[in-house]
Amino acid sequence: MTTTTPAPTADPAAVESFVGRALGDLAGTMTVLLATLGDRLGLFRALADAGPLTDAELAERTGIDVRYAREWLAGMTAAGYLRIDGTGGYELPAEHVPVVAQEDGPVFFAGVWQEIAGTLPHLDAIATAFRSGGGVPPEEYGTGFWQGIERFSGTWFANQLLPVWIPAMPAVAALLERGADVADVGCGAGRALVTLAQAYPNGRYVGFDAVPANVERARRSAAEAGVADRVRFEVRDAAAGLPDRYDVVVTFDVVHDAADPLALLRSIRTALRPGGRYVCLDINASESVAENVGPLGTVFYGFSILYCMTSSLAVGGAGLGTCGLPEPVAVELGRQAGFASFRRVPLDNPFNILYEATP
Repeated sequence: MTTTTPAPTADPAAVESFVGRALGDLAGTMTVLLATLGDRLGLFRALADAGPLTDAELAERTGIDVRYAREWLAGMTAAGYLRIDGTGGYELPAEHVPVVAQEDGPVFFAGVWQEIAGTLPHLDAIATAFRSGGGVPPEEYGTGFWQGIERFSGTWFANQLLPVWIPAMPAVAALLERGADVADVGCGAGRALVTLAQAYPNGRYVGFDAVPANVERARRSAAEAGVADRVRFEVRDAAAGLPDRYDVVVTFDVVHDAADPLALLRSIRTALRPGGRYVCLDINASESVAENVGPLGTVFYGFSILYCMTSSLAVGGAGLGTCGLPEPVAVELGRQAGFASFRRVPLDNPFNILYEATP
């Protein structure tokens, strides 16, 4: 005779507590969507520049309908992003300005909101992939998504690349200072190379990306920055090989997305000259799911499903996912790829790990 263990009875107080948590998460989702609209329409910037504004004043300054201005201001006030001042106007607190209105600032969040919004049209396709496998390939993501990535990663290149990352790698700094041949694999819109070319004008720089739209934007960025004489960009799947040899090769938040991470690393090692350096920035995650809990882990796994993992699986790739390159995995892949050394650079950063490797 088979006996069935009755399902445990839920504690009503625990249920009520979790309802509160779920409500908070729902409110957070609405906050991100409203904030995305505020960023897209320039509403946060208007409030940062002008101080407290009424709904009519915000509408006039930004060219939006006053009824929508009123509702958005109310929603952002309910979320705690804005506050009502003594005159009845709506104010963006000074402490919030760097987060929502300071483009390229070290704590600017609007780029990542735009990135999330850019994944939403693909939810149906991702849900289908849950059942059938595969995923959504990178080229199907729209301009808004790629612009979001550019704006989000732009905060790294504006605030971390030159003052923090390069000084932490003296051998890389020396190569750049003397005038190096530098390749950026998975260059996106080219912000990293433009930044390096401005700081180290004696170098020669080339960026590779498999998405043609990214390469087009990168070329425009280099021209606008006045560095197109020493920076060029090509459409290329770098895992299939690089066309030349380089003193420095960099990847910024790329390897965990790759369809074939090992082939990519082998290609990079082969392309390095003797004495060259490979610089790899990737996600600061643990091998253990139990250690990736909390807000950051939630964001990482969400982005994994919405882009990082699905874009790799879409082309039959490894599907490492956002948390799929913790230090032990990265070091082992580096060993398999033939690097003589693959070390973690001491860096206090909750989002990223920086590696320096030698061929």
